[in-house]
Amino acid sequence: MALDSRTLAAISGDDDLLLLSLMQNDEKHQPILHLQDISDSQYKQLFRFDRPGLLEIQSAMGFPEFMSCPNRTKFNIMEGLHVLIRRLSYPNRLEDLSFLFGRTKFELSNIFNTTLDFIYEKYERLLLILDRPWLSPGDLDAMTTAVSDKGSPLDNCLGSIDGTIRPICRPRQNQRVVYSGHKRVHGLKFQSIMAPNGIIAHFYGPIEGRRHDAGMLRESGVETEMQHMMNRPNNDVFCVYGDPAYPLTPYIVPPFRGAVISANQARFNKKMSAVRVCVEWGFGKLLSLFAFLDYKKNQKLYLQPIGKYYKVAVILTNCHTCLYGSETSTYFGLRPPTVQEYLQL
Repeated sequence: MALDSRTLAAISGDDDLLLLSLMQNDEKHQPILHLQDISDSQYKQLFRFDRPGLLEIQSAMGFPEFMSCPNRTKFNIMEGLHVLIRRLSYPNRLEDLSFLFGRTKFELSNIFNTTLDFIYEKYERLLLILDRPWLSPGDLDAMTTAVSDKGSPLDNCLGSIDGTIRPICRPRQNQRVVYSGHKRVHGLKFQSIMAPNGIIAHFYGPIEGRRHDAGMLRESGVETEMQHMMNRPNNDVFCVYGDPAYPLTPYIVPPFRGAVISANQARFNKKMSAVRVCVEWGFGKLLSLFAFLDYKKNQKLYLQPIGKYYKVAVILTNCHTCLYGSETSTYFGLRPPTVQEYLQL
């Protein structure tokens, strides 16, 4: 017996099939998605959050009820959030979203960009500063304890730092600037610090793909932030663990390097590698939720604000972790902050 498109969607988890099945209704000439008519599971598959979660984010971010685009298109903010998240969650075209929202691709483009800009302009600083309510001295001590409990030889380690290059569409100009000879790809680099409660605590970038992680560390200013915020009362400091590309500093600890290292040093590296994997989980969750970022043909350097896409997606990913937890927070047994705590300015 042939399976209908909705059954196939449920089996495969394919977003395209799900959208097709939802639009196959009696109103053949008005293929608009009516959000109130879809199930909770379908809603979360399409928009990554459940209905109460997205309402909580809308309330915590302080959106006005209605917003206007530069071309005077007016929209309800929940419509804006739906457009933004759906656009980022899958490598689709604006023409595809027209069938969902009953808007032209030009209206959708303006709604998407206006909502994106609002979140970016108001909340980008959350990714660059460590003076946060959920990083109190008590929270920092709980994080170091959780990391130590997972076998870390360091009793002052707060998490992991990592630099990653994200592929982009090969630009027509300045190709060498964004080309990474190590990865053999054109791309932009970002640096993130993953806390053991599952939150990406610091996120810097983008910079040119050819740059070294150590240079990105200096440019990010994250060590200055750590100097201000991450000192213990006994004059000890908190640190984060990085890969061999990072230099050894009071706040950054890389693995031991060299062709010949001692047994104790090898043991240290092995134990810390199990802790460091959490930073890769964080980026994995980001790209799983917002697969638009993982499709390099959509990432066009001179045509799109790629850095803005990533930063807003990180903020939304952190909100997702606040609501539902993550692999990292479960692994270390720590509760993430609430959405209100995370978004507090």
